[in-house]
Amino acid sequence: MPIHQEISLSAAPVRVYQLLTDGREFAAATARPAEIDATEGGAFSIFGGYIQGRQIELVPEQRIVQSWRGIDWAPGVHSIVRFTLAPEGNGTRLIVDHDAYPEGPSPFYPTWHEHLSTNWPVFYFEPFANYFAEMSQANVA
Repeated sequence: MPIHQEISLSAAPVRVYQLLTDGREFAAATARPAEIDATEGGAFSIFGGYIQGRQIELVPEQRIVQSWRGIDWAPGVHSIVRFTLAPEGNGTRLIVDHDAYPEGPSPFYPTWHEHLSTNWPVFYFEPFANYFAEMSQANVA
């Protein structure tokens, strides 16, 4: 079953796109190591290598599609993650669609669906929202 989640962020699409495609900025936002090649076909390794994959499609300020896998997944198993960036007032509506992940139990949850659904907000949405809020405060000061 596909996962669909959304969050409103207080940053323009250009900033959200940069965060998702720049390893240093992603690492700053999540407080975890990240290496990201921002070219189609380029590899990425985030959260200290726990998540790895390739960039399938990059449309600046609009869309990112990735082949995405957890390091503890069976060899050759990849899922598809699609980030859609929609302008929303002075910010961005970040829409995440995640499909083709493993079925069955994860090491920490009864299913991979529950594992991933629970952790998108924890590891992406909350750190991103906090990062952009801190950036806004720094620009005001």
